[in-house]
Amino acid sequence: MRTARGWELGAALALFLSTFVNKVDRKGRVSVPATFRASLTGQAFNGIVAYRSFKLPSIEAGGIDRMEEMSARIDTLDEFSEDRDSLSSIFAEAQQLAFDGEGRVVLPEALCQHAGITESAAFVGQGRTFQIWEPQRFDRHQRARRQGTTLPARRPERPAPERGTP
Repeated sequence: MRTARGWELGAALALFLSTFVNKVDRKGRVSVPATFRASLTGQAFNGIVAYRSFKLPSIEAGGIDRMEEMSARIDTLDEFSEDRDSLSSIFAEAQQLAFDGEGRVVLPEALCQHAGITESAAFVGQGRTFQIWEPQRFDRHQRARRQGTTLPARRPERPAPERGTP
């Protein structure tokens, strides 16, 4: 399906909901939550794609279909623009992490260091993507974000002007 902006959206992009904390073993393996794995069923790669967050001390992750969609959106930017160059760097750092027979992935050391992950990892649903955090860092991040954050009141919609009136 093509959107108004011109990029393709897959009919079955994964959706990641909720937060799960799982143990990381000595080899860096961690079980990806079953609901996250189920959301990725049928994608071209049997695993996740992960990269360092640009803004947060966490790992950004999702399915290969999401990465393909992001690539298509980046391709709409001017060929040699700063925005395109900056956003394309995601792909240089991204790593495909295949599921083993038990639904685990091996988190690369560089990603673990960036996120401060050692003994456990919090998988945090973000809709079309998810983040992987060190659980205590995520708790602190959530508390800080909630302080003073409010949702603006919904404004009543203005009625459309009647035809023929200025």
